[in-house]
Formats: sequence, C-alpha cells, structure tokens
Amino acid sequence: MAHEISFIFNGNAMKMNIEDHWTLLHLIREELGYTGTKEGCGSGECGACTVIVDDKAVNSCLYLAAEIDGKQLTTIEGLAAADGTLHPIQKSFVEKGGIQCGFCSPGMILSAKALLDKTPNASEIDIKEAIAGNLCRCTGYVQIIDSIKAVSGYGEDEPHVVAFKTDEGERGE
Repeated sequence: MAHEISFIFNGNAMKMNIEDHWTLLHLIREELGYTGTKEGCGSGECGACTVIVDDKAVNSCLYLAAEIDGKQLTTIEGLAAADGTLHPIQKSFVEKGGIQCGFCSPGMILSAKALLDKTPNASEIDIKEAIAGNLCRCTGYVQIIDSIKAVSGYGEDEPHVVAFKTDEGERGE
C-alpha cells in the first residue's frame, strides 16, 4: 500500500509516495537515483549501505523507508559542498589512503561523520567501535582509522596514552 512521507534529504525538503515494503536503501538507490549508498550483503552485516538518519548511522538495507517520515537523511552525496568541495572526512580519506577499491568508503565515511558529530575528539577506540559494523574488502582498516583520526581532535595537545592492565596493576605507555 502506498502512502506519502515527508523528510529532509541531503538538506532538501522532500515529499513522495512510497510502498510500505520499501527499504531505505531501495528508496535512495532505485527511487531517488543516488547510487553512492551501496548494497553489499542486504542483511545489515557489512555496512556498505550506511547512511545517517537524524545524526545516527543506520543500515539502510534494514531500515524501512516509511520510518524516514519526518526525519533527516544524509547520504554520501550530501556531504560535499554544492561547489564540489569535499567534506573534511572525505578529504582525509583521499589524502590518507582510506579509499582503496571504494566500495566500503561511503559507509565508512558516514559512520565516521556520525561519530565525529557526536564525539569530535573521538579516540582510536571510539573510531574502531563506530566502524565495527563496516567491512572493508581490501582490509584497509589502518588507513581508514588513520583517515578518521586525522579529522578527530583527539590527542592534539598531548601524546596518545594507552592504558593496559598487568598483574601489578594499570600502566600507561
């Protein structure tokens, strides 16, 4: 059954008729024609379809399109400025080699954006947790994490200290 929804898509107000069974991924790719959001596994396991809904990273393959009603949706196409200037996270991925084959990049970048919008000084642990649901076929995780760390303000004023437990107690190195 079709019904109308209203939402903000990459900063623009939209109204459209959708079918109840559509996923957000279907809406973005097939109905709106934005193909930056990828379908990998189709079951929420790989993160290739990650988009931001109301400041939260979500798997669009599992998210029903009807649930976007009244919300804000950001896809990879919504990050760059209108003049084509890349978002700082996108720029960092290019400069630090975080983009390899590129299939996971939109999901990784949007997961990173959702994290850094909430936690601008995200630590490496925060970054790893935020991208834990995103798989990279090329195993470029070091470069991806470095790309995100370069945009995070974490540890700018002090050296990175990692605490770990030993038999004698907690130490830092």
